[in-house]
Amino acid sequence: MDELRDRIQKELESVADRLRQLGGAVVIEEFPGAVGDNSPFADPTEEVQVQGEREISFATRSLLVERANRLAEALERLKEGEYGICEECGEAIAPARLKAMPEVTTCVRCQDRLERSARRLEPAGVLFGDLEEED
Repeated sequence: MDELRDRIQKELESVADRLRQLGGAVVIEEFPGAVGDNSPFADPTEEVQVQGEREISFATRSLLVERANRLAEALERLKEGEYGICEECGEAIAPARLKAMPEVTTCVRCQDRLERSARRLEPAGVLFGDLEEED
């Protein structure tokens, strides 16, 4: 059990290190000004590129924060004796799945069912680029 806790803790520390490397608001400070404002860029293409890099950085940071939260929750489940039990069906999650993704809360079968269900519930606009209906 200690080995498992140490492995999850190590994953959490790794994610925290990656978050520190991204550095929060550094991108904004390095490239002041919104696209189209009196920006210090030589051409519009450079502005677009920097804006894209900002968005990728923010998205990456958001994904890492979510993973850190899930890993912290996994440590809590481990402490409470609930780690490795599927939240949906109550059966054990396969050790190989937990080894690959220690933060998971569902077995493969239940995760597949949840994903299929979510796809069926997605509105058509999400799948087809938010097409507007014509009157």
